[in-house]
Amino acid sequence: MEAHGSGFRRVFVLAFCVAGIWSAYIYQGVLQETLSTKRFGSDGKRFEHLSFLNLAQNVVCLIWSYIMIKLWSSRITGGAPWWTYWSAGITNTIGPAMGIEALKYISYPAQVLAKSSKMIPVMLMGTLVYGIKYTFPEFLCTFLVAGGVSTFALLKTSSKTISKLAHPNAPLGYGLCFLNLAFDGFTNATQDSISARYTKTSAWDIMLGMNLWGTIYNVIYMFGWPHGTGYHAIEFCRQHPEAAWDILLYCLCGAVGQNFIFLTISRFGSLANTTITTTRKFVSIVVSSVLSGNPLSSKQWGCVVMVFSGLSYQIYLKWRKLQKLQRKRKTT
Repeated sequence: MEAHGSGFRRVFVLAFCVAGIWSAYIYQGVLQETLSTKRFGSDGKRFEHLSFLNLAQNVVCLIWSYIMIKLWSSRITGGAPWWTYWSAGITNTIGPAMGIEALKYISYPAQVLAKSSKMIPVMLMGTLVYGIKYTFPEFLCTFLVAGGVSTFALLKTSSKTISKLAHPNAPLGYGLCFLNLAFDGFTNATQDSISARYTKTSAWDIMLGMNLWGTIYNVIYMFGWPHGTGYHAIEFCRQHPEAAWDILLYCLCGAVGQNFIFLTISRFGSLANTTITTTRKFVSIVVSSVLSGNPLSSKQWGCVVMVFSGLSYQIYLKWRKLQKLQRKRKTT
C-alpha cells in the first residue's frame, strides 16, 4: 500500500512538472511571437528591439535565482565562483539574442523547428573534429531532423504569415538560428566543465552566474553609448505599456519554467526533461498555427512530423542506452 502511494506521488509530481513546463514555455512562446509581430498603439509601431528581451530575462532570472538560493540552498561553500561563468556568459548572451532576432525574418514555427536541430552541429563537430563514430540509428535521427528542417525552409510560406514579419528574409533568419545553436553548444560544454570542476555547484548557482554575466554584457551593449538600443526599448515601453507588460510576463514565464526544469531533472533525470521539452516544442507549433494565425500547409505539417519523429527516435535510443547501463550495473 505504501509503495502504491509512493508511485502515485511520483506520477503526480511528473504530471505537475509536465504541466508547469508546458504552460510556462508555451505561453512564453505566444508572448515572444506577439512581441515580434504585433503592432502596438494607435501609431501601429512594432517592437523592433527584440534583443532587449534577453536583458529583461537576465535581470528577472538573476533576481529569481538569488531568492531561490537564499530560500532553499543549505550549502555555504564549495560551488563555482561567480567569475568562472564569464566566457559562457558571452555565448549565452549572443546566442539567444540571435534566436530572438530571427523572428524578424522567419515565422515562429520555423524558428522552433530550426532550433530543434541541435543534434546536427553536435554530430558534425563530433565526426569532423573529434573523430567520433555514430551508429546508423543516430544518423537516421539526424537525417529526419535535417531533412524536415531544410524542406520546411524551402517550402513557400503563406502570405498571411509573411505579412506579420518585420523583415521577411528566410536565409538570414535560419542563419541566425543555426548560429544560436552553435553558441548554445559552447555554452552547454562550458557549463558541464564548470559543474565537473566544482561538484557542489547547484542549478541555482549556474542560473545566478550565467544571468549575472548576461546582465553585465547586455547592459554594456545596450546602454554603453548615448543612442544604445536599450534606451529606445525603454522609451517604446513607456509609450506602449502593453508591450512592457508582455515583456514582464515573458520573463516570469522563463523563470518559472526554469524551476520546473530543475525539478524534473532532479526527480526524473535529464531524459525525462528532454522528452517533455521536445513535446512542448511540437505543441508550441500547433498553438502558433491555430491561435496566432500562422497557417501551415499539409507539406509543412509533414516536415514538422518528420522533425519530431527524428527527435522522438533519438529520445528512444537514449532511453534504450540508459536501460542497458542500468542492467549492467545490476549484474556487476
